[in-house]
Amino acid sequence: MSQPEYNTPLKPSRSDYDGAWKAALEKYFNEFLALLFPAIHNEVDWSKGYEFLDGELEKITVDAKTGRRYTDKLVKVYYQDGTEEWLLIHVEIQSSPEPKGIFARRMLTYWSRLFDRYQVDVVSLAVLADTSQNYRPSAFHFSRSGTQMDFIYPVAKLIDYESEESWASLEANNNVFALLVMAQIKAKRLKGNNEGLYEFRLGLTRSLYKRGYSREQVVELFHFIGWMIQLPKSLEHRLIEAVKAVEKELKMPYINTVEQYGIEKQREKTVRNMVLQTELNDQTIAAITELSIQEVAQLRLKLKKQQTGSDLN
Repeated sequence: MSQPEYNTPLKPSRSDYDGAWKAALEKYFNEFLALLFPAIHNEVDWSKGYEFLDGELEKITVDAKTGRRYTDKLVKVYYQDGTEEWLLIHVEIQSSPEPKGIFARRMLTYWSRLFDRYQVDVVSLAVLADTSQNYRPSAFHFSRSGTQMDFIYPVAKLIDYESEESWASLEANNNVFALLVMAQIKAKRLKGNNEGLYEFRLGLTRSLYKRGYSREQVVELFHFIGWMIQLPKSLEHRLIEAVKAVEKELKMPYINTVEQYGIEKQREKTVRNMVLQTELNDQTIAAITELSIQEVAQLRLKLKKQQTGSDLN
């Protein structure tokens, strides 16, 4: 598989979660569909694998006059009946809605370009992470002089999970993507309330240990959640100390172990896992782990040499 190219900043800003979503979709695509689009997840034959086709997506969106860029992913999957499907995923993360029709028009534009260029079935999905109850673009309608079109696509609105019952279901759900959805919602709702974000992130981190995840999963999710819910340095240090206390209480010294061996060493381990297990490029991995692109590139080269040597043996 070719490695997708991202325009992710080295230091993700507080108001831009694009990089976090791109990385999360790459790492937890199966879990993403299971949580937000379960009907489609059940139609996919996961035994046949899946492939990210972001290179093909770039070819049809490079000149699309549809406003600012969004988090878009194109994934090839196989359905249970043997058919090949391309899933086109759009993630809208703006706090304020767009003018009427723009988002739906972009959905149609991308769908039609992919269908025309590659002559394959394309299923469009939309995730809306804004905080407006009334902003729910789920269709593009056209009717003039006898010509009509209705383009309709499935939508997942994250704030629908804010009801007491739905939020409780997220908290009880062992799907790792439930944690990221909770983090995204609170990052928006508590924006500017650093103490509130600190308390929520600490509580979410505590839940990582109680869900029975492996040490590797806990550390990885700790970094993902930290990307979505960024805190001032003073609160980051305070969070680490609080997490140490939680670990001592639960007798699970995961993050504490990271501190003992040094944060940089742990980041290197996280990079190693991302290089080996995902299609993320060096820039995106560097943004997640806060290592330099050069450090990530060096580790990638080192792993490639190790694998080559192993193959020869």
